[in-house]
Order: sequence, then structure tokens, then C-alpha cells
Amino acid sequence: MRIISGKYGRRRFDVPTNIKARPTTDFARENLFNVLQNMIDFEGMKALDLFAGTGAVSFELASRGCARVVSVENYPVQYNFIRKVATQLGAKEMMPIKGDVFRFVPACREKYNFVFADPPYDLPNFAEVAPLVLNSGILAPGAIFILEHSKNYDFSTLPHFEQKRTYGSVNFSFFHLPDTNVE
Repeated sequence: MRIISGKYGRRRFDVPTNIKARPTTDFARENLFNVLQNMIDFEGMKALDLFAGTGAVSFELASRGCARVVSVENYPVQYNFIRKVATQLGAKEMMPIKGDVFRFVPACREKYNFVFADPPYDLPNFAEVAPLVLNSGILAPGAIFILEHSKNYDFSTLPHFEQKRTYGSVNFSFFHLPDTNVE
């Protein structure tokens, strides 16, 4: 795993061979963050990474200046890897949580400026992830939510859908909540 840019940029970490994740490719992640850096200022933001896997997106968010990055991962190997890398980096802004996303989101009382979700493509209730996040109250006014998915899904009819970007076999659906402070 490679952190692309920011204060932890260009650092590499060996991912355990027994990991049960399909990490977002470096190519897709780099392109995603190129788009995002023109949309939002990460400095001081609160971010949430659901189905965090190796934590690659979480570490990229922390590296680019997010004040708080919560990484929710259910599988012990991935969760322990995220904790280990966060400790090695001294990344105090990172908060790994071992838990089920479908339990965490409804119970969460915190609001986030940015939410990223990368569920396993074969997750039986994959289509429920976007509505779960969009209807949960965890998105702050003006928040951006991005769902990574295969080409088999189309989320363009959901509220706050803004755009879809494709990088190879990776698809990102962008949702943008209105900023209630803007008149």
C-alpha cells in the first residue's frame, strides 16, 4: 500500500497476504484524490471511511490534513493493519473502529464533512449502503459522500447524486449535500 501525497506521502506499507479486501487501486485512488483536491479543502475536516479495508483512503485523508479520520472495518486482519500503520505513522488523527458498518452508521451521532464507502462488491446488501449513509444524519451540511462500486450499479436516481467517475473497473458515485449556510 502506498500513500500518494501529503505529510505521510510516498510511504509504503506491506499489506498482509491474508487480507480479505479488494483495495482501491493506486491508479483509481490517485485520480479520485486529484478530483477531490479541486473540490474540497481537506485541512481540518472530519472524514469517515466505511469498509476501510487496508485503510489506504483513510491514510490518504489523514496525510492531506483531515483533523479526524474514522476508519470502520469489520475484519480483524484489516482492522489490525490499519491500527499498526497508524501507530507507525504517529497518526493521532486516525481512529480505527472494528465494527459492522450497518450497525455503526445508525448508531453514529457524529457528523462528517467527507464520507467514503468501499463495500465488498459481492456484499449481499450492497445497494443498501448509499441510502443508509444518505439517510443517517452523519453527513454535515455541504458534505461529500463517495461510494466505490462496480459497473453493475447505478446510483444516479438517489438524492444528492452529483456525478459518476470511472477509472478502469472502478466506479465512484459522488453525492454532495447542500450547504445550509449558503443563502
